[in-house]
Amino acid sequence: MTTEPTLTESGPATGRPVLVLHGGGGPLTVAPLAAHLAAHAHTLLPTHPGWNGTPRPAGLTRVADLAAVYLRLLRDRDLSDVLVVGSSLGGWIAAELAAADTEGRISGVVLLDAVGIDVEGEPVRDFFALDARGVAEYAYHDPERFYVDPATLPAERLAAVQANMATLRVFSGGPAMSDPGLRARLADITVPTLALWGESDRICTPAYGKEYAASLGNARFAVVAEAGHLPHLEQPARTLALVDAFAAETARR
Repeated sequence: MTTEPTLTESGPATGRPVLVLHGGGGPLTVAPLAAHLAAHAHTLLPTHPGWNGTPRPAGLTRVADLAAVYLRLLRDRDLSDVLVVGSSLGGWIAAELAAADTEGRISGVVLLDAVGIDVEGEPVRDFFALDARGVAEYAYHDPERFYVDPATLPAERLAAVQANMATLRVFSGGPAMSDPGLRARLADITVPTLALWGESDRICTPAYGKEYAASLGNARFAVVAEAGHLPHLEQPARTLALVDAFAAETARR
């Protein structure tokens, strides 16, 4: 099965390749992050198959399938020294991608409030059971700032959001948001990894994030104050400073 992802590319062609992987909310949720990184890096921002109306082949149903799509992208372009940055579901994809990278193309991974593993006593919030108010309350440190009343959205935009959520359900396995086998594979990931978590994230808590980082073979954990599930949107300066420092530290060139 061959799938060509929809890509937005920016930044200098000779810069370090950076693959930015979005979560369930789609590429707009990480677009500011990609734009920031593009100042010095060649940034690739894909839209995962099935999001924003893009085609999803019937056989593409697992996060590991998405990781395979992006690993093939790295191989086809013969990219190396790649920094992979993944938010939420994108972090899960990034972890699967790093686990599958037997050629050493990836030189660093940033996980932003990633999902994908099971942690006893710290279940991932059932995102699909939340209404718009609940999403704001659980996902953000400052919910009033980020709450969007669905009644104010144009019908086309509301339909797109609902379609994205339906695609998210396919890949995430419904409310579970995890693969029972992933955690065992994380220990084999020795590429340097930075696990960044918003201190107020109630979708997957900082305690969950600590366990995620501890499960990896070469990771460190950091908390972003006054931020929730999307710290790069809620506290961009604090988050990007940590990402920039990690990018400089892990670059091979």
